[in-house]
Amino acid sequence: MSGTETWTSRECAEAWGVKTPTWLGYVARGQAPQPLPGYDEKRRRRWDAEAVRSFPRPGAGRTRAGATPDAVALLDEMSEVAERIDRLRVRQRELLRAGKAKGLEIRAMARALGVSPQTAYSWLDDE
Repeated sequence: MSGTETWTSRECAEAWGVKTPTWLGYVARGQAPQPLPGYDEKRRRRWDAEAVRSFPRPGAGRTRAGATPDAVALLDEMSEVAERIDRLRVRQRELLRAGKAKGLEIRAMARALGVSPQTAYSWLDDE
């Protein structure tokens, strides 16, 4: 191991831009490199710095750099679906306001829109 740059869990977390407990969670779930065998002189686990740098990072901050073309296409499709859902949510609110203006009951509108009455009330309160 001599000559190999090693990092503590804190240094690994800093390199990935997360907190140390998040880093350790990634390690526990196999979403980050495993520590090197043994401990340092302060009884801390160590990681190979290059392995940490090159490992494809999970989570919100992950880039698409290591993604396959199929994975990138899937991410693009997910984004398109999210945009359609947002547009539909806006339309739900418009319909709710129109129904209120026509005197419809909240429970009936909420049921028709597939939302809870509490959600319908909160959308109307947002106006």
